[in-house]
Amino acid sequence: MATLATVFLPSKLKPSHSGNQVSPFTHKTPLWKKVNQPLVPVARLFGPAIFEASKLKVLFLGVDQKKHPSYLPRTYTLTHCDITSKITLSISQTINNSQLQGWYNKLQRDEVVAHWRKIKGKMSLHVHLHVSGGHFLLDICAGIRYFIFCKELPVVLNAFIHGDKNLFKDYPELQEALVWVYFHSNISKFNKVECWGPLKDVCAYSSGCHEEGKQGDIPVSDSTHINMSRKL
Repeated sequence: MATLATVFLPSKLKPSHSGNQVSPFTHKTPLWKKVNQPLVPVARLFGPAIFEASKLKVLFLGVDQKKHPSYLPRTYTLTHCDITSKITLSISQTINNSQLQGWYNKLQRDEVVAHWRKIKGKMSLHVHLHVSGGHFLLDICAGIRYFIFCKELPVVLNAFIHGDKNLFKDYPELQEALVWVYFHSNISKFNKVECWGPLKDVCAYSSGCHEEGKQGDIPVSDSTHINMSRKL
């Protein structure tokens, strides 16, 4: 992920119901790179986003690696270090709040949290991203943060599949599950819900556009299903 792409879980999310809006997240390249051992990372906004398995660290916290998520809650908490490009993924029944502590995470807000839900007999993956709100730096960078999240999401989802590979091996049908993306922001045009389509398709995206969920299609109840807010 990236510094400007600080992510997720803040204020109340108001799904946007204006016409079509869906947004699948694409490619991945480390968003920041060091220049002459710099103290300030530089965002690599253009070029493909690439998932590197060697950069991923996975922690299983109180979950059965092969238990279907319809029977046991399953939540993904993902954080990224811009300096090392290392990604940490926790797989647990609830958000791993200990992973979100520290001044760096509170400043960046580039964490991603997702969880599985069964709605009308079908499994779906619900991803929460914090675009803005909390402090003025996030508000100033809201537009670029939204762009980065959209660019990096396929990388994040590939990290979920790779890190939770035993689950997807036993239940390959989960890759057909719809991905719902919740952008949390105090700016109305970025505060919305988008359906990105089947998980396997989102992971394969290199470019494209998305449609925002239409009124009646959005599982609004999800915004209260999991507590996505935390103190800065």
